[in-house]
Amino acid sequence: MAKTMFITQEGPANALALNKDNTQVVIAGRNVFKVFNIEEEELVETCNLRVGKNLNHLNFSCNDVAWSTNEDHVLATAATNGAVVLWNLNRQSRSKQEHVFVDHKRTVNKVSFHSIEPSRLISGSQDGTMKTFDLRIKEATRTFYSNTESVRDVQFSPHSHHNFAAVSENGSVQLWDVRRPDRCYHQFTAHSGPIFACDWHPEQSWLATASRDKTIKVWDLVSKPVLEFTISTIASVGRVKWRPQRKYHIASVALVVDCSVNVWDVRRPYIPFASFNEHKDIATGIAWRGDPHTFLSTSRDCTLYYHLFKDATRPASKANPQGVAFNSRGDLAYACKANNNLLVKSTKTPGNSKRSDQSSDEFVQASSHMHWYNKKMNYENIWFLGCASQYMLSGRPLPDLCDHNASVAENLGRTTVSLVWRMIKILYSPRLGDFGLQLGIKDDQVGGNLKDKDGETERRDKKEEREGEGSSEEGSKKTKRQLRLEDLKAGTDSMGDFFFGDGEMDPLSMDFERGNSVGLCVDIITHDWTLPIEAFPLRHEIQDSSPPPEQLNNDSPEPSDETQFLTIEDPPSSLLTVNWVTRAPMWDSSVVISNALKHHANAGDVQTCASVLIALGEKRRNLNHVLDEAIQEQWLTAYIDILTRYKLWDVATQVVKGLYSWCQGCAHGGHMKHIQEWLENNVECPAGCGHQCEYT
Repeated sequence: MAKTMFITQEGPANALALNKDNTQVVIAGRNVFKVFNIEEEELVETCNLRVGKNLNHLNFSCNDVAWSTNEDHVLATAATNGAVVLWNLNRQSRSKQEHVFVDHKRTVNKVSFHSIEPSRLISGSQDGTMKTFDLRIKEATRTFYSNTESVRDVQFSPHSHHNFAAVSENGSVQLWDVRRPDRCYHQFTAHSGPIFACDWHPEQSWLATASRDKTIKVWDLVSKPVLEFTISTIASVGRVKWRPQRKYHIASVALVVDCSVNVWDVRRPYIPFASFNEHKDIATGIAWRGDPHTFLSTSRDCTLYYHLFKDATRPASKANPQGVAFNSRGDLAYACKANNNLLVKSTKTPGNSKRSDQSSDEFVQASSHMHWYNKKMNYENIWFLGCASQYMLSGRPLPDLCDHNASVAENLGRTTVSLVWRMIKILYSPRLGDFGLQLGIKDDQVGGNLKDKDGETERRDKKEEREGEGSSEEGSKKTKRQLRLEDLKAGTDSMGDFFFGDGEMDPLSMDFERGNSVGLCVDIITHDWTLPIEAFPLRHEIQDSSPPPEQLNNDSPEPSDETQFLTIEDPPSSLLTVNWVTRAPMWDSSVVISNALKHHANAGDVQTCASVLIALGEKRRNLNHVLDEAIQEQWLTAYIDILTRYKLWDVATQVVKGLYSWCQGCAHGGHMKHIQEWLENNVECPAGCGHQCEYT
């Protein structure tokens, strides 16, 4: 036959079997029971055994079917009602039913003929028993009790005519001798789930078992059971059948998910050697036609397929021959596809010019080049151990701790960690942004009058006015006065010849009044923005301070002796004087610190996170609104675990005998006497968790 062919039936088949000449096939199910001739171009139906008056009888509902190994006209079926039915195709009547054995109490799952003695038939049932039948006397001769819930498959051994194997739903395999029905001579657990099928190897003393645990296992039963091969599949396996004339090939079908018929090479157990994907539903049975090139299969899709092995698909040819992997030491392995043509040319000898054809039974060759890169040094361990042993987390002011730890991290090549420590120092220094020192401004120029009361401000103003009236020389000079909060309020006169409008001053006043909302110590600074004096001399000072003529009234009264004159001071001689306030921005630094610590935690650097939290001490509480306390505790605990792994953390690692006390924060503790001595001079936990302990 030169092609794959199929035939559709009115119902799904549960099993199929071939006659001894492999020229006929029988399929059996709940609603189908037929015999077909296998011809060159098609499958021809020759007999429909589901005939008669009582077609609804459960004797026609078959779980399994077997064809006699010596007689072409003898069939046996396992019925769902617990009967073993014998069929004779040579009967002249319309019904071919020969005899019904009703010895089992529950559904029969499997029937099998002896390979040499055609009159001997064995069955396995849901009632946990196996029975042998003598077809000559039409009786059950022996009963074997498995002491299990159900026997799913039973097969006579082709290597020892008195032995057979039975598999059960409890995952065990039993080996029996038909001459000793009282007990099996060997039993072992083969799978972690129910075993649905088994099959003896035709040449080796191997038994293949298929289970719900998605594996096919091959056992060597020469002496004690030895697991030779394990095949991993994607679904529970329902049927297995060894491929004739191929020692390492076995076919399987699944119970769920996978509709393909797969042929495996047990030496390559992770990908099928060949696959047949014609069925649209779960395949239920397979039978090789006496040679390794053809087989038949049935399915729940109501089809019977005749397969040619040369039409199979090869899943291994579609596998990716490239990959990359890391080991626990950080070494890298990389595999890339190799050019098979170059390999063939390189291995060809000059004297051998004969070209060998690749056999279809060879596994697909996927050649790859392997590259291995060793990691000579684990710098992460050096960084971690170096920082853990050299960091200072307490005992000094925070700026000194930050400087020391930043230097340690920088010497170890951890620049980003060093920057984190320097950032912590800048943000948490006692006088963050001491601009007065940076700009070289004197102390008398730094305004500290934000807290002055109104009375003190008025007295200072009157004093300056008296000094201006008393000295004419000082009146021609620039009047120096410190900037006060009142000077920036809307409605006040500007200092100098130029003044700002309300739209320009209001935002400044509003921002200034909001003041130091971030809680930082920021000084008020007065900058001198006086422009240089013009090149030409100024005009003489006008002594008469009377108002302009256009502002006088003609009928105004003459000034009397009692009239009080208002002295108006001239503005400073500079053209423009602007006083400005330099202040820190309204910015919450805790958000930046929280993001930085989370970044290092996500990168796996929990050491930096825990060390910063410990160094901050009480200042760590300022982070609670942006950094959950549970996360902080998780970082500290993880760091302690890593230190313990490197044997750098030995606080309370041994059992304390006698009276003891412990920290409520980290649960570390020690002898009560030692804890008392520690708390006499310290307030924090001796384990370094930062918790303030108190002995009462």
